[in-house]
Amino acid sequence: MSQHKTPDSAKLDRIVAEARRAAEQRELGYRERALKMYPWVCGRCGREFTRSNLRELTVHHRNHDHDFNPPDGSNWELLCVYCHDNEHSRHIDHVRGAGYEAATTVAPATGNPFADLKAMLEGRGKR
Repeated sequence: MSQHKTPDSAKLDRIVAEARRAAEQRELGYRERALKMYPWVCGRCGREFTRSNLRELTVHHRNHDHDFNPPDGSNWELLCVYCHDNEHSRHIDHVRGAGYEAATTVAPATGNPFADLKAMLEGRGKR
């Protein structure tokens, strides 16, 4: 005798309700708003996305402030994960580069690494 379990309708109702709440919360997020607002195309490389690879399309904050999410989406740009990573790397290099400019005032080297080269070469042949 095989026993078939009847589905627990209360449990199923809870699962469906949780899924609906989660979907509503996602709809309020800036990523979902940006995906509704803009075409599913990377703003840098032009790669097009479909539902099957949409997870690879990210929302970039133009001013790098993830808390600044105006309703008109003016701080957002859709970028593929590769272009998004490149953009953040360039931003980090730019920020670090600002501190590097001050360090370039170090006096140039005055030594000559080849000063005794001729004497060293001549000395090798006498051994």
